Amino acid sequence: MSESPKISVVIPCFNHGEFLSEAVASVLATKRDDLEIIVVDDGSTDECTRKETDAIAAQGITVIRKQNGGPASARNAATTVARGEYIFPLDADDHMRPDCLDREVPILDNNPQVGVVYSDGEFFGIRSGRWEIGSFDANRLLRWNYIACCALFRRRIWEQIGGYDEADVLRGLEDWDFWLGAMKNGWQFVYVPEVLYEYRVARESMITRAQAYHDDAEKFIATKYGPLYRKEFMQILSERDSGKATFRNLTRIAKSRLKQKLQRNGNQD
Repeated sequence: MSESPKISVVIPCFNHGEFLSEAVASVLATKRDDLEIIVVDDGSTDECTRKETDAIAAQGITVIRKQNGGPASARNAATTVARGEYIFPLDADDHMRPDCLDREVPILDNNPQVGVVYSDGEFFGIRSGRWEIGSFDANRLLRWNYIACCALFRRRIWEQIGGYDEADVLRGLEDWDFWLGAMKNGWQFVYVPEVLYEYRVARESMITRAQAYHDDAEKFIATKYGPLYRKEFMQILSERDSGKATFRNLTRIAKSRLKQKLQRNGNQD
């Protein structure tokens, strides 16, 4: 591990000790001498994870132990102590491809206006095949998240937006909020059309559980990023499906503000 790393790979882990060593090994396989790894034991309750994190700490890798707070809280804890200029989140059950950082780091190095670099992934577990994400599309991101957490971004973005939003309603969707925050601050996104990470698909994942509060999360995002939605509204409206999605979000914003106004008026009576 480098004494003055350029890249910090942050790995939250909650009861995924059985996979953790694979994730760490995949980062080490990049054979870069300008990175650090920070593992966060996010309140795991199983003995396997405790043993694995102890073994990883014995290798000189930073391990943070904290009460369970979810992925956003764990990534914030890691990034707070990270020394790298660039941050790469990697879930404890996923893998980084050996050439991932070699392909993505130069893009940030040579393009100061670019804040996020992302790529395609490869599914494994109960599903296989390529996860082809595609070029950046602001309208598409406003409708729903399509960029995985396994992307390289500037630490400055995290500082600008105050870190990952730890609101419960965003658990499993914190990446969507984070990417919108980066877009709001004017950062450009670059897509590398190559498979640079491997994404494990389980029968029940955080994303699957997040579907249960899809509508609440959408309302939260629409309210939080109201000005961003308005800025893109006319462009999105020209596309039929996108226009409907955005109009629905803007309508929710209007209803939310009207409700707040009525509540304030009621309290004054």
